Amino acid sequence: MRLTITGASGLIGRPLVETLRARGDDVTILSRDPQRGVTWDPLSEPAPHEALSGRDAVIHLAGENVAQRWTDSAKRSIRQSRVIGTQALLEGLRAADPRPGVLVSASAVGYYGDRGDEVLDESADPGTDWLAGVCVEWEAAAAEAVGLGMRVCSLRTGVVLSPDGGALAKMLPPFRVGLGGPVAGGDQYMPWIHLDDVVGMYLAAVDGRDWTGAVNATGPAPVTNREFSKALGRALHRPALAPVPGLAVKLLFGQMSEIVTGGQRAVPRRAAELGYDYRHPELDAALADVLDGLKS
Repeated sequence: MRLTITGASGLIGRPLVETLRARGDDVTILSRDPQRGVTWDPLSEPAPHEALSGRDAVIHLAGENVAQRWTDSAKRSIRQSRVIGTQALLEGLRAADPRPGVLVSASAVGYYGDRGDEVLDESADPGTDWLAGVCVEWEAAAAEAVGLGMRVCSLRTGVVLSPDGGALAKMLPPFRVGLGGPVAGGDQYMPWIHLDDVVGMYLAAVDGRDWTGAVNATGPAPVTNREFSKALGRALHRPALAPVPGLAVKLLFGQMSEIVTGGQRAVPRRAAELGYDYRHPELDAALADVLDGLKS
């Protein structure tokens, strides 16, 4: 296949590009950095239609990191990178000839907001908080490609377990010295997924004609923060009993603490219906694999 991808230097983008190329796909990268691929600034110009014309599929991952203190400036950058950036991609797709047949776009379980222990499959309504609103706009911008005759799939990704960074990298230091534990009581759900399965779902969404609309890119069994903390402690052979008060998290991260102290019990109903076969369906084994990756 011939594909164009944005956000290729990120946590998901790097291994996804490697996997696509390893299976023989021709990958074009859109990036602000001309040394990485075809130059594109998504906040100031349409995506270059020359890099989209004649491609079989487009994978859209680009977006400002959400895991930062949400100042007014950061919130503006987070929203613009996703909403304005996706709209700029659509402008390029409108001009592409021949146009790609598929758009697989990133989204996030933040779409649902903090919903306690409510089981959330892809049919659930969106949340009402700021991040949920960004996800709604983000997916709506991607969905405009349906009107261009393209198949569109938005992957609502959960907490990605990776040896190369992400949420787990931030959690490891205190856990390694026995000072890890549940955050803000630990009752909030963590819809985790191994990086291998995120990459696997992107490949399945590119290849599978039935992968349309929203799909929860999460593991088959979400756990609470308390359960996750215990599993990580087991994997590291360390106690995981030191609680982290919610107030301390709020003082450290401000409004962004909502994504740490809240959560989503998101379940991958659509992926199950589509027959996705998980490489790492169990949390203990997934954590062991990621930690082995850190050692190598």
